[in-house]
Amino acid sequence: MAIGTTGVTLREAGDGDRVGGVLPRWVALPESVREVAALLRACSQEGLAVVPVGGGTKVHWGAPPERCDVLLDTSCLNEVVEHATGDLIVRAQAGLTLAALADRLARAGQELAADAPSGAGETVGGLLATGLAGPRSFRYGTPRDLLIGMTVVLPDGTVARSGGKVVKNVAGYDLGKLFTGSYGTLGVIAEATFRLHPLPAERRWIEVETGRARVRELAAVLAASQHEPSAVECASGDGVRVAALVEGTAAAHRAEALLRESGLPGEVRDTAPAWWDEPLDGTHLAEVRCLPSRVGAVLDLAAEAGAALRGSPVTGRLWLHARDPELVARLRADGARVVLLAWPDQWSDQWSDQWPDRTAANGPEGIDRWGEVSAMALMRRVKERFDPARTMSPGRFVGGI
Repeated sequence: MAIGTTGVTLREAGDGDRVGGVLPRWVALPESVREVAALLRACSQEGLAVVPVGGGTKVHWGAPPERCDVLLDTSCLNEVVEHATGDLIVRAQAGLTLAALADRLARAGQELAADAPSGAGETVGGLLATGLAGPRSFRYGTPRDLLIGMTVVLPDGTVARSGGKVVKNVAGYDLGKLFTGSYGTLGVIAEATFRLHPLPAERRWIEVETGRARVRELAAVLAASQHEPSAVECASGDGVRVAALVEGTAAAHRAEALLRESGLPGEVRDTAPAWWDEPLDGTHLAEVRCLPSRVGAVLDLAAEAGAALRGSPVTGRLWLHARDPELVARLRADGARVVLLAWPDQWSDQWSDQWPDRTAANGPEGIDRWGEVSAMALMRRVKERFDPARTMSPGRFVGGI
């Protein structure tokens, strides 16, 4: 076993290491970029399939891999490599949790303005590999927008670096964009360099309740306010709760003014509403993207199906907890992009019964997890270019990539 001679710590996999129900043969715990490269080089030579994992918060997302010989655990790659406080940049290893990174940056009065929608175990690599964006992406952009450099290890063990160490240097930034949201199918994200922001002096939230028909109008008022909220979120239930975050100087005063602008009774809070940062977990989870003008229609369809939604009505990115494939079909027919992030194997039979013309093109379950993707041909060419032997997370991503 050549991978046993790479110097990388290996252990036999157990039930807790399953990826979408697929049990790996081994779990590898590299402690440096060099060890990641050596491991991937050996796996490539032996034709072994590799699936990277960080905190394991999203190991059940996406389609199960076609095969998984080695689970590459990045948890030992958990260091801040460089923090240039004057330049407002940080370079961190992929296995570092966002919570640990936040603690480190806070000592210098700085932050990475990227929320962790998947909970406390979210890692730098996992955040980028799945392309997640939290509430404050409304103001600060997605993690990909905050990224200025990346170190990746390609399937043959080649170490590639792109981007720069300062904000003004964006050479090679496209490689970072390419790997962000690739679900580990192109290689292993080893390090990432981000631009930072100063920690806000204070934070306040406002929260109001309204009907579904008024959510879009209310969100537009809040988003356009001169009091500049950093995020506007909503959560559906019997009614719809809408909240906005105000950060920085005089946040309390600005929040009070923002609440008055909403024209609805509500409250100003020192802490976020309980639903604001609930981790994205559960066995049935989908990401819904739509035009902000269609948020009301999405909320109506979810309410008719008795499903819960939360997310941003101003960016049109929502998280759906639902068990009904019919709702997914109706949302897609209405023009929304729906990606089934967590969807158990046992639901494939129900899906196939209702839509017998579905194929297994998007994964071994036969579920159309990703919906229609216009750039599919290009994505296949990129996969062929980076991973012609299909050793990296084969079958996990869109179109069975």
